[in-house]
Amino acid sequence: MQDTKNPKVRLKTTLGDMTISLNAEKAPKTVANFLRYVKDGFYDGTIFHRVIAGFMNQGGGFKPGLTEKETFGAIRNEADNGLRNETGTIAMARTSDPHSATSQFFINANNNDFLDYKSPSESGWGYCVFGKIVDGESVSQAINKVSTGSSRGYDDVPKDDVILEKAEIIA
Repeated sequence: MQDTKNPKVRLKTTLGDMTISLNAEKAPKTVANFLRYVKDGFYDGTIFHRVIAGFMNQGGGFKPGLTEKETFGAIRNEADNGLRNETGTIAMARTSDPHSATSQFFINANNNDFLDYKSPSESGWGYCVFGKIVDGESVSQAINKVSTGSSRGYDDVPKDDVILEKAEIIA
């Protein structure tokens, strides 16, 4: 049975497994959106396509070879929920439009308070945290240490694919 307030998702990667506890009370739309992608199998076989040492690991939008996946529509940014971009938290990636998040997420590899909500302006919205790693933080740290370079016009791409083999709801 799925925990409705704090569902847990296991991310099985080529470098090991991480368990994420989601905060549906503070970020209900974001959690529902993420779980929709998980239930759909969308994340299975995707890669962590952007890794910046000491900053974050981003995934959820590309297959190996940097082939972008088609997503559902964008969701409202819930970064004003009081959750902070601290080490081990998961947040939604987006474009410069504060309300443009779809499927891509990132795991904070450091305390990134400059990504937190400040005000309801384009530059102040921040990035919505919607959960945290409760098991497997060492896997996130290992991902954050992979060698990166440029590929197909993108920077900070792991030289060897770090694949998110499966995302599954476990509680």
